[in-house]
Amino acid sequence: MKVGFIGLGIMGRPMAKNMLKAGVDLMVADLNKEAVADVVAAGAVEASYAEIGEKCERIIIMVPSGAITKSILFDEGGVASTVKAGTIICDMSSVTPVESKECYTALKEKGVGFLDAPVSGGEPGAVAGTLAIMAGGDEKDFNEMKEYFDILGSSALLIGESGSGSVTKLANQVIVNNTIAVVSEAFVLATKAGADPQKVYEAIRGGLAGSAVLDAKIPMIVERNFKPGGPIRINHKDIKNVVNTAHSIDVPIPYTAQLYEILQTLKIHGHMNDDHGGIVQYFEKLADVEVKKFD
Repeated sequence: MKVGFIGLGIMGRPMAKNMLKAGVDLMVADLNKEAVADVVAAGAVEASYAEIGEKCERIIIMVPSGAITKSILFDEGGVASTVKAGTIICDMSSVTPVESKECYTALKEKGVGFLDAPVSGGEPGAVAGTLAIMAGGDEKDFNEMKEYFDILGSSALLIGESGSGSVTKLANQVIVNNTIAVVSEAFVLATKAGADPQKVYEAIRGGLAGSAVLDAKIPMIVERNFKPGGPIRINHKDIKNVVNTAHSIDVPIPYTAQLYEILQTLKIHGHMNDDHGGIVQYFEKLADVEVKKFD
C-alpha cells in the first residue's frame, strides 16, 4: 500500500523517516525542496499533491495550520482533485476542531475518510517515534491507520467524533504552555532571590511540583538552550486557536488569554523561533534577571 506524507518540517521530516525505516512505501511533498531531497535520499519518492491523491491509499498531512491543510486538500491541483473513494486522509497538524470537521464533511462526500490526529511530544518524540497521538473521526478509519500510528508514536487513542482529536490537542497546549509560564515565573523568583535554579530544580522535582514539563524545560533553561523542539511560533498559533475556539463556544479562559499576550510580547521581541521553554524570557525581562546555572 502506498502512503503519502505531506509536510516535512521540524516534525514531519523525522516522522516520514521513521515510516521509511519501518518499510512503508512512501511518497512525499513539501515546499522545502531541501527537506524533500533529504527524505527522498532515505528512500521516499517525491510527488505532487495531485499525484499523492491519485496513487496513495493512505495520506498523512503534517503542516503548520488548518488553512494550509485545506489548501493542500482543496485548492486547484490539490489532493482532493484526484483522491479515490476508500482513501483515508489523516491530518496530524494542530488545527481547530472547526477546520477538522470541515475537512471531514467535504471528504466524506467523496467517500474518503478523514481523521484529525494531532500529536504531542515535540521534535524529540517525532525523532524517537514516541509521539502521543490523539484522534478524532470514524473508528474504522482509526483502525486502518493504527499500523502507522504504531510506527510514529508510543500511544494512539480515538477520542471520539471528528474534531475531538484537535480539541484534545488544544487542551494539551493549554496545560503545557501555562505550566511552562508558571514554572518560568517560579524560577525567576527563586533566581532573583539568590537561589541556584539548578539546585531548586533538584530539590522540588520529586515532589508535587514535579512534572514532565519541569523535567523537560528547566535543564534547557539553565543552560540557555532555546533550540526549538516545540517553537514558540507554533505554540503562539495553537494558543490563538484555543482563544478563538473557547470564545466561539462561550468558555472563559482567563489564564490562557493572559498567556496569549505573553506569547504575543515574545513575538514582538523576536523570540518566535525559540523553543517554548523560552517563555521564561518574558518573566526574566520583567524582573531583570536570567535563570541560569551558577558558576
